[in-house]
Amino acid sequence: MVHGYGASQGFFFRNFDALASRFRVIAIDQLGWGGSSRPDFDCRSTEETEAWFIDSFEEWRKAKNLSNFILLGHSFGGYVAAKYALQHPEHVQHLILVGSAGFSSETDHSSEWLTKFRATWKGMLVNHLWESNFTPQRIVRGLGPWGPDLVRRYTTARFGSHSTGELLTENESSLLTDYIYHTLAAKASGELCLKHIFSLGAFARKPLLHSASDWKVPTTFIYGHDDWMNYQGAQQARKDMKVPCEIIRVPQGGHFVFIDNPAGFHSAIFYACRKFLSGDAEEGLSLPDGLISA
Repeated sequence: MVHGYGASQGFFFRNFDALASRFRVIAIDQLGWGGSSRPDFDCRSTEETEAWFIDSFEEWRKAKNLSNFILLGHSFGGYVAAKYALQHPEHVQHLILVGSAGFSSETDHSSEWLTKFRATWKGMLVNHLWESNFTPQRIVRGLGPWGPDLVRRYTTARFGSHSTGELLTENESSLLTDYIYHTLAAKASGELCLKHIFSLGAFARKPLLHSASDWKVPTTFIYGHDDWMNYQGAQQARKDMKVPCEIIRVPQGGHFVFIDNPAGFHSAIFYACRKFLSGDAEEGLSLPDGLISA
């Protein structure tokens, strides 16, 4: 399991028990994130930045002697997982991309709103900050003792008042806030990938859509019904793929569908992996109730 940008493996806290009942589960912190080492980030291009994550993952895989695994990535982690599978398909049995980033570029998905916004002084300022690699984590660090309160406000809003699914308990919210703060406030490292991988608006500089015809691993896309990541990008990529591909939308879930609706997310995972689960030859032939095929 590969986490997304600004996250780490602990974001899957609502999923480990359920998934571990059917699989051997390994969740990682990518290089430069969470509890992994945080070397100085000296990449200067998209290619170097992709190699930073893909090569470090491959070195970790070799050290753990892993092969023939199901690889799941969320958001930016989906981008990394997909790029890894394109380079090392021999190790990946099945690819699961959850709310994956990086399928379309700005030229593929022309945004009138973004074009107009960039023409304003606010848009020019935001674009300058983006291209200067001014990250959200830098704000948290710069606030010093007020940083934890900012993270608490975010956690309370995103997984509370603005949640589309199952709310966090008070204890979960407190623990997640503390966890997020300490991962964000640590030394800047992997976070500095942002401007090299995406342009303003989270459009990929080397979009996965352009590599769809080279796909070699069967893939399942999973999106929360209210995910701000556009599942139409996956639909477009599927047209060019020469391997089995399915797209599942999970109700009552946003971009963090595995937190918003863990039961629905687990159901989607078990369905996606139905052929790998022993004793399930007849189980799950039809999409479970509540899930939507896109």
